[in-house]
Amino acid sequence: MTERFDAVVVGGGQAGLSTSCELTRRGVDHVVLERGAIGQTWRDLWESFCLVTPNWSVQLPEHPYDGDDPDGFMPRDEIVRYLERYADATHTPVRSGVEVTAVTATDGDGFVLTTSDGEVRARSVVVATGTYARSHRPHADTLPPELRQIDVRDYVSPTTLPDGAVLVVGSGQSGCQIAEELHLSGREVVLACGRAPWFPRRLEGRDLVWWAAGNGFLDVAVDTLPTPRERFTANPLATGHDGGRDLNLRTLAATGVRLEGHFEGWEGGRFRFARDLADSVAWGDGRYASFADLIRTMVDRQGMDPVQIPEPEPFVDRSTGSVDATSFGTVLFAGGFRPDFACLGPRPGCFDDLGFPIHVDGQSAAIPGLFFVGVHFLRKRKSSIFYGVGEDAAIVAAGVAARARS
Repeated sequence: MTERFDAVVVGGGQAGLSTSCELTRRGVDHVVLERGAIGQTWRDLWESFCLVTPNWSVQLPEHPYDGDDPDGFMPRDEIVRYLERYADATHTPVRSGVEVTAVTATDGDGFVLTTSDGEVRARSVVVATGTYARSHRPHADTLPPELRQIDVRDYVSPTTLPDGAVLVVGSGQSGCQIAEELHLSGREVVLACGRAPWFPRRLEGRDLVWWAAGNGFLDVAVDTLPTPRERFTANPLATGHDGGRDLNLRTLAATGVRLEGHFEGWEGGRFRFARDLADSVAWGDGRYASFADLIRTMVDRQGMDPVQIPEPEPFVDRSTGSVDATSFGTVLFAGGFRPDFACLGPRPGCFDDLGFPIHVDGQSAAIPGLFFVGVHFLRKRKSSIFYGVGEDAAIVAAGVAARARS
């Protein structure tokens, strides 16, 4: 028999679990459907992965971080265990191993969800599957077939890669962390760099995220961005390894990782790169200066002691624009992913040209009863992270509850 609920939440990560908690608080009859296990996206990350944000910033509703190391950075498996505890503590009605393959709006007032476990009907649907499900592989079509190509989600550890040097395409948080790990394992690594902001891991004894939460950086609203494409800008570079430390293009270059500009493809046995490395570094330094200005404004507004913010060290561009590809065994694409809400199918007016939902406070502008949570920059910069997803979950749950009552 077809089951019926006031709401179905699709996805059992931090966004889906937070939304479920808020729905339970409002008395909304619902179920959470997760294709794998709770926190499956975290389970799929590489072996040594750990949070880039400190544990104290894990602020999911009703059950925030519950460990004894608030200033530490949870490794992958501990993140999963926390989410499992969270689901238990908040009595989440989650069904694992149930994949939603299609969501269809009915002629009446609701939806039919086609799943691997049968059909489910709901008055509202909350899509909490994350934003970046479709990989992005620029110029991959130029690469020879014998050269292994993988995405971040395919990477496990240095020992699982073929012999040889590695080209990492993309210098966001994941690309920099993997490039560093591969280099420290003894691999020759070339990092094809794009634009990414950065800042010291700690300033005046306070973590980067503490400053970002206090100076308004994390609360920047999506409608204040200069262009919609700004949503693709990488998060500030840093790492949670070794208790949290700096990790950026300068630190990687200092350890011996070779930096090049944007990847432009393979030709005649060589990798080709744009001669824009210095421009990308300068762009990141500009974001550094903007973040520093936010801190100075915060310090002045709150009457704090003056903060000494160091200037970036000079950068020496040693890129050449071309690298002999003979010794390389792997190209790892870490240049980010693109939005892909496959279960919804083509929906005119539902998504913008970049694939992001068109919505008001998480509620679809095109389809009544369809909601989104956990999308990068859904409402604010913090919308998809542990520190901010609960805020959006509460707003969406209120909208779902209102719809259930009407």
